[in-house]
Amino acid sequence: MTLVRAARAEILDSDPTSVITLLLDPEHTGGALTSNRTLLKNGTAGAPPHLHAHSGELFFVIAGALEMLVGDEVHVLHSGDTLFVPPNTPHAFAPAPGQDADFLVVITPGKPRFDYYRLLDDVHRGEATWQQVGETQDRYDNHYVDSPLWSSRADDGGGPST
Repeated sequence: MTLVRAARAEILDSDPTSVITLLLDPEHTGGALTSNRTLLKNGTAGAPPHLHAHSGELFFVIAGALEMLVGDEVHVLHSGDTLFVPPNTPHAFAPAPGQDADFLVVITPGKPRFDYYRLLDDVHRGEATWQQVGETQDRYDNHYVDSPLWSSRADDGGGPST
């Protein structure tokens, strides 16, 4: 059993538009899963299109609304909604226009990811570069992909209606 008390969870908040709370990594779960809670504030770019070759990813929206690319479709998830993205499926996410998004992420099977999130935090503190993040794609099973649909969504200032 592994219990993570809220007061002892590691919080990454160097990016003023997001907060990532690290919950469980494979070392805590016998490799079963990785989990974090993420708060993305209104207007942040969120996560660019990517896929995980070896893991699926579950999203549960705690509060607000989360806009998600899954394959060739864009969905808006609201408080209480759950979505599972299978391995090898391109996806991206950001808060829905005019909203914050507070959500739980569970990646299974687990892949060590805490250091990936810490690296992102380092970028926002000016202690690492986006190039260094790109160089970790195989290590963290986080492979960036192009999505004209997601790019056009960002260009026109919004996505689908909620």
